[in-house]
Amino acid sequence: MSTRDFRITVRGVFDGLDEAQRAELLARAAEHDVLQAAFTPEGHMSYDIAARTAFTFRFADTGEAEEDILTATARAEAAAESWLTARGYGFKNLRSQAEDLSVAALGKRRRREAARGI
Repeated sequence: MSTRDFRITVRGVFDGLDEAQRAELLARAAEHDVLQAAFTPEGHMSYDIAARTAFTFRFADTGEAEEDILTATARAEAAAESWLTARGYGFKNLRSQAEDLSVAALGKRRRREAARGI
């Protein structure tokens, strides 16, 4: 059985931040810039607190079967909640989107390569 690669995106909104928390997030904004966003096993968080209170976590995970994406998504959501809770950040409206890269649509270049057997 082959390994499947999953990408999980967990989005939400900060809720009830006090001035100190907002200042902390603003001070660390460069570490969480969307231009540095990447899908990683430990999860990468991005936000632009100066513009809006939304955030995004990006996780990379793997599984053996198609249904493993559900477990991977649950792990990603739990990791995002844990990260936020550990820092005392309130949040709401968590929602997740997961993609199994083994069945993702191929781009034009990859379709050509697949057709040629590369």
